Amino acid sequence: MSMRNAILLGGLIAAAGSASAQTPAAPSPSAEAAPRAFAAPIATVGKAEEPLPPSPVVEAPADPSASPGTDANFGIGRPATEAEIAAIDIDVMPDGTGLPDGHGSFAEGQALYAEKCAACHGEELEGIKETGAPALIGGRGSLATPKPVKTVESYWPYASTLYDYVHRAMPLTEPGSLTPDEVYALSAFILGRGGFIPESSTLDAAAMRQVVMPNADGFVSDPRPAKM
Repeated sequence: MSMRNAILLGGLIAAAGSASAQTPAAPSPSAEAAPRAFAAPIATVGKAEEPLPPSPVVEAPADPSASPGTDANFGIGRPATEAEIAAIDIDVMPDGTGLPDGHGSFAEGQALYAEKCAACHGEELEGIKETGAPALIGGRGSLATPKPVKTVESYWPYASTLYDYVHRAMPLTEPGSLTPDEVYALSAFILGRGGFIPESSTLDAAAMRQVVMPNADGFVSDPRPAKM
């Protein structure tokens, strides 16, 4: 037998011995008799769906063929009182409809502005970028340029819109806290600084209706009907 064949034969014998040594022993009778443990099955709990709220109580319409509309009773809420309606019925229309009684002067508005508005809009009404408050004056004639500046002076079409916005949304920390006289005074100050009225002016509902803004014709009418 050549040396090569002897080496191969020896390797095969060694491999066979190793395989026989690793063969697992047959299980003992006691091991075979022990039951095998399994995890308990997951219990079913039905469909995991969000429960629906109870149906509202709806009165049967006089005409059974009609479907409930906005006048149907859905079993919730109550009619608003006249005082509650008056508290939110504060919108002022472009023609001045809705402007309340009261008055305020440029000088009164100047003092109020320094107290309640300058921290956001700047002492010179120039706006403060860090607060996000825009400039209130300036930019007249810039809307058709590559860099339009939108302010009360250059962009807003009606003076009554100034009253409406200040009344309902300003100052930022206490929106709706200003009295009609204070809003008229602040409007007089802003419009006076914008050059629309003399700085000696006092504004009231009648005077505010007379103010003509430079961008009054820069908007189009809403074509939708008043009632949909």
